Amino acid sequence: MNRLLITICGRAGSKGFKNKNLKVFCGKPLVYYSLSAAELFVKNHPELTVDIALNTDSEDLAQLVLAQYPEVVYLPRGAELGGDRVPKMAVYQDSLRRMEQRAGQPYDWHMDLDITSPLRTAADIENAFAAKQQRQDLDLIFSVCEARRNPWFNMVKTVDDHVECVCKSEFTGRQQAPDVYDVNASIYVFKRDFLVNNTDGILWRGKIGISVMMDTGIIDIDSEHDYLLMEAIADHLYAHYPEFNAVRENIRG
Repeated sequence: MNRLLITICGRAGSKGFKNKNLKVFCGKPLVYYSLSAAELFVKNHPELTVDIALNTDSEDLAQLVLAQYPEVVYLPRGAELGGDRVPKMAVYQDSLRRMEQRAGQPYDWHMDLDITSPLRTAADIENAFAAKQQRQDLDLIFSVCEARRNPWFNMVKTVDDHVECVCKSEFTGRQQAPDVYDVNASIYVFKRDFLVNNTDGILWRGKIGISVMMDTGIIDIDSEHDYLLMEAIADHLYAHYPEFNAVRENIRG
């Protein structure tokens, strides 16, 4: 039970923010932040056999990664997995299948790190992986941030010609409402068999647990506004939080 596959997945182009996966973030290629954080995690786990794979249909992204991280296995993405309507689960399954064929044996876990979430520390990855190891009954752990709004208290939905609380309640304070979290899509850790056997690309078929990150982790890069805002936040984090700066300082090149 010591084989881990880590994937970095990215499409060519983007409707919301053109070529976002190729952007430079705070002076370094955006994708290098995920690779650096993964490298720090791997260094702390000599007991694991870890392979890292890049699944993409962008030759430019592949060349960017391989220029500094030649150990990463490049998995060219087929046209059938292109476009923004393909569930990401299908890309994970494609990566796992091809890497297991290459290795000649199965992995025990599959972890994915999102390219557009550079504000992720090695400890964030550690926490997510540890949570999955501690809960063998769970099919999946994903990263979240504590939500700033609560559907039982201060979120509304449109109903005909007015709005109502998303979840009807008699709560008079947010502290009375159930805890809720924003899924930030930064880290996913799958039980191998759940991923292999999923047939519809819907995560919620499994039993899921969470790993909580700092609330700045809710921001990912889907627009130029996100990009500029995240760079400003990153400058603050790098100056005041060594664990974030450690990822930047560990980037190769």
